[in-house]
Amino acid sequence: MIRLSTSDPGFARDFEALVNARRETDADVARDVRTIIASVRDEGDAAVRAFTEKFDRHDLSETGWRIERAECVAALDGLAPDLRAALDLAAQRIAAYHQKQRPADSDNTDDAGVRTGARWRPVDAAGVYVPGGRAAYPSSVLMNAIPAKVAGVERLVMVTPTPDGVINPLVLAAAELGGVDEIWRIGGAQAIAALAYGTDRVKPVDVVTGPGNAWVAEAKRQLYGVVGIDMVAGPSEIVVVADGENDPDWIAADLLSQSEHDPTSQSILFTDDAAFAIAVAEAVDLQIGALATAHVARAAWDANGAIIVTASLDEAMPLVNRLAPEHLELAVDDPQALFDRVRHAGSAFLGRHTPEAIGDYVAGPNHVLPTGRRARFSSGLSVLDFMKRTSFLALDPASLARIGPAAIALATAEGLPAHARSVSIRLSGDQPELKL
Repeated sequence: MIRLSTSDPGFARDFEALVNARRETDADVARDVRTIIASVRDEGDAAVRAFTEKFDRHDLSETGWRIERAECVAALDGLAPDLRAALDLAAQRIAAYHQKQRPADSDNTDDAGVRTGARWRPVDAAGVYVPGGRAAYPSSVLMNAIPAKVAGVERLVMVTPTPDGVINPLVLAAAELGGVDEIWRIGGAQAIAALAYGTDRVKPVDVVTGPGNAWVAEAKRQLYGVVGIDMVAGPSEIVVVADGENDPDWIAADLLSQSEHDPTSQSILFTDDAAFAIAVAEAVDLQIGALATAHVARAAWDANGAIIVTASLDEAMPLVNRLAPEHLELAVDDPQALFDRVRHAGSAFLGRHTPEAIGDYVAGPNHVLPTGRRARFSSGLSVLDFMKRTSFLALDPASLARIGPAAIALATAEGLPAHARSVSIRLSGDQPELKL
């Protein structure tokens, strides 16, 4: 774990190294994914079956390619009452939050008499990737499926790996609650390629969303353009800004909530209290030992964790913005004052009683967020990821006469005479000579 202080002579250099540290895809992953994508594009179902047998250790011809809705209904009906109530609450709150994101169409006529506007429509089909293996998260099903259905997507396809043919019933229950229409027992880069290009069994989709491992993220990156994607997500991360008035055990638990995701996850604390920094570090070491995920959390904390002591919390904020974290906790009495200074963060959690983990499940905002400093230019998953905007305009003879001459002048200046003629021919019936 890295310990830094802004008062250290080499702080600028050491912090720059922290900001630029890479925890993501290497060249070997990119090469392997390129091979997998080409195989699925050229060989379709045969390639998907072969890769599934190789990586997930089961034959799709025996376990079945598709999971039917009856299995999802049975999984939902079989949940313990408290777990069913928790999933229902999460689904309701996620749906309510995302309903407010639906964009409104616009239609206006300006002073020149030109009618302009925009119309929003959902994509026809969307694919949702749900991790399996190390990570099997019903919460990710809800966070991806519900915004798609709120957007109005008619065909929602879920792909999820089932190592050794086994799937978590909670994932199936969440798929039923989320309104998923198709579920396929495929994962990895081969699943993303199948969704993008389509096979005899799996029909292609327009957009693919959802988190996955390095191979999934790289496949989405390489296939962007063939299919739309939400983002290229990397290892999870959290930044906590906390003063010494916090309980160090609380903050240690928050840091570990991300460290336990994956050995490449990152957890960083900024504090203006050196004694509190020491107390948190000690609390982390104590709590790791009690976690069932201790081996993962310890690897992540030792390799990627950091505690940074600043002269003040105000001094911390420009540093936070440089990190542009996926998750940002502001554990202070007046979090709004610090939040007003935040320019780059995937999602912010304001106050001492707002742990990041609450956002993973039941708060409402989406937990699929930009990582690896991508919050500088991108946002978390939303309804808009499943919709597209069509602009429109309409002119009559009077409005064309008002603005047409300017279009002719610009087209002429750009050396595009056919453009100019398509406007001028309508203005007075004049048909100027077309110079090629």
